[in-house]
Amino acid sequence: MKKKVMSLLLAGAMTASLFTGCGNSEAGAVQDNGAAAADEAQGNDESGDASESSESTQAEENTAEGYELALVIDVGTIDDKSFNQGSWEGVQRYSQESGIASKYYKSAEATTDSFIETIELAIEGGAKTIVCPGFLFEEPIYAVQDTYPDVHFVLVDGEPHDADYNYSTSENTMPILYQEDEAGFLAGYAAVKDGYTKLGFMGGMALPAVIRYGYGFLAGADYAAEEMGVDGVEVTYYYTGSFDATPEAQAMAASWYQAGTEVIFACGGSVGNSVMAAAEASEGAKVIGVDVDQSSESDTVITSAMKMLSNSVYDAVKSVYDGTFQGGKTAVFNAANNGVGLPMESSKFETFTQEDYDNIYGSIVAGNIQINNDTDKEISDLGLKKVTVNEVE
Repeated sequence: MKKKVMSLLLAGAMTASLFTGCGNSEAGAVQDNGAAAADEAQGNDESGDASESSESTQAEENTAEGYELALVIDVGTIDDKSFNQGSWEGVQRYSQESGIASKYYKSAEATTDSFIETIELAIEGGAKTIVCPGFLFEEPIYAVQDTYPDVHFVLVDGEPHDADYNYSTSENTMPILYQEDEAGFLAGYAAVKDGYTKLGFMGGMALPAVIRYGYGFLAGADYAAEEMGVDGVEVTYYYTGSFDATPEAQAMAASWYQAGTEVIFACGGSVGNSVMAAAEASEGAKVIGVDVDQSSESDTVITSAMKMLSNSVYDAVKSVYDGTFQGGKTAVFNAANNGVGLPMESSKFETFTQEDYDNIYGSIVAGNIQINNDTDKEISDLGLKKVTVNEVE
């Protein structure tokens, strides 16, 4: 089933991003010398120009050479509680510490041409280091990295390639990837250790990152069940085919809860909103969030499988200025470098403790746990011993 949808993924991704940005006229936030000044202006005008902020007089006085550090986002919002927000927090953190002026730019359209135009707008504004979050920037970064060799590019959650998937990373570019399988493993392990035996995984598009989350979730649940000697752990498993919140996704999640599913790992952008809505309408139903700490989104969220976006972006930007920038190759963030994890301070577990978490996290870091994260494999090939998976077609 997974392989059947792969040919539609990129088209679906563009559509999802367009829906996410629909109706937004948000402008870029300005940060000058580490002092956050969120100035809003009307963006995305009819000409299709990229949105940028209106700058305060004080900001203009203090940034004669422009905004050296820039974040370029797609048509989504800067406070999306996901990639845009996490990346911006990392940029802001370094900006505040260093005094280097920063600014974010929002693209007018979810197209490669529009993304390139926005990147060039940032460069015209003085940007020497540009962070771009999300796989939609893979082709734009591929197109601009050699045109602007003096600009450092940080590509979050993707690797540069052309339209034919010929990959190439120049020396001024650092792609960042995450071991989603480790984050998913921690979530699955914690859920079963906390007493849940009827689980669900509702992914968005069957992209490698989403698949790794799912396979890690299954592996973690299986590892905990075997460790505890528990039988009867079941996981209902499905990819919706998009990252949109839809009535169909909500109805499916509701039907899972009604059938006895206790907690669903919602791993698909706005698909999570559909799952949370279904959980809120179902007594006792729980949700596991994704990418960032989503505990504030709904009281039903018991934990989140997180990519430490802020940490990784901060580290990447800092490396540009301290001379340790590793351009030309992909940086992988995982448990070993604090790149993934669960937000234990906000998690709502009944019996799974901080000590339990520290122990299993330490085992992953030490290499004592091997997770099968081969996204070309089918679930039946993962070697699960205790977990039964019901794949929804």
